[in-house]
Amino acid sequence: MRICNNWERANEKIFFLLLVAASTAQATPFASGNANHGKKLFAQYECDSCHKGKVGGDGSAIFTRPDRIVRSAGELIPRIKFCSGAVGAHLSAQEEQDLAAHLNQTYYHFK
Repeated sequence: MRICNNWERANEKIFFLLLVAASTAQATPFASGNANHGKKLFAQYECDSCHKGKVGGDGSAIFTRPDRIVRSAGELIPRIKFCSGAVGAHLSAQEEQDLAAHLNQTYYHFK
C-alpha cells in the first residue's frame, strides 16, 4: 500500500505542475509591457500622423479596418518595428513591448 500512496502523490504533483504550465502558456500577450508608457510613446512619435494619411479621420481605423495588416499578437511587434522605422524612432525592446501593450489594450484585444 505504501508504494501505491507514493505513486499517487507523485502523479498528483506531476498533474499539478502540468496544470500550472498550461495556465502560464495562456498568459496575456505583451504582459511585460506598460500600456500607459506605450500610449505616451504613440503620442511622442506622432504615430497617428502616418495613420491619418492612410485611412483618414483620427487614424485609429488602421487598427480595426477589415483589411488590417496585424491579425495576431505574433504579428504586432514586427509591424511596430516596421512602422517605427518609418517615423525614425529607434525603440528599445521594452518600448516595443510597451507600445504593443497599449495597442493591444486599446484596439486589438489579442488573448
